[in-house]
Amino acid sequence: MRTHRIGTRRGATLAPPGTFAAEQYQNLRLKVERLHETRGVRVVAVTSPGANDGKTLTSINLAAALARGPGARVLLIDADLRRPSVGSQLGIAEDGAGLAAAIGDAAGSLPDIARQVDGVAGLTVVPAGPPTHDVHELLRSPRFEQLLQDARGAYDFVVLDTPPLVPVCDAAVMSRLVDGMLVVVAAHETTRKQLGEALSLLDESKTLGLVFNGDEGARASQYDAYYRN
Repeated sequence: MRTHRIGTRRGATLAPPGTFAAEQYQNLRLKVERLHETRGVRVVAVTSPGANDGKTLTSINLAAALARGPGARVLLIDADLRRPSVGSQLGIAEDGAGLAAAIGDAAGSLPDIARQVDGVAGLTVVPAGPPTHDVHELLRSPRFEQLLQDARGAYDFVVLDTPPLVPVCDAAVMSRLVDGMLVVVAAHETTRKQLGEALSLLDESKTLGLVFNGDEGARASQYDAYYRN
């Protein structure tokens, strides 16, 4: 299992270009693109052992980094139907059709309800929207699987922000529908016990690697010093 380290600054959603964090998301993009070339990975879910580990921040910045490729088409889906936050972090109002309605009420395809992200030409977002049915029923619905299959054909990459693994089983249920899972671990916060419990809920073959979030140590200082010099 591979580990990727990212230093992020609290309060910023999209990492500003040229910063240490932005470069680390570009490195993560490169690894996902290689997985696409070698293993056909196109639909990636991002999760974490617990809340506040940085999974949503990672989902947003990974999707944005992938979308900055030449002519790239990337869809970011807020699949955390219990505590959605992708829309609010990107300034997108939850006032229209979202993923929940697309599944439960068959309200259009994902490209039909996706919204453009300002400043990132190749990136569109599907907000979660208010659940119209039981969350477990929505995630196990054949309709959800069909929506992801359709998105697979319409986009170069699809990134799903999913709930944390330990509190609820939603991400584990969704893992069967995606090509792989990235597990975000918070530096100095996520315990080995929490990580072990989270990984035990996933099929090892679906775990693409760990993203070590909040690592702003010596590597960030070296990056800054290199450009100052």
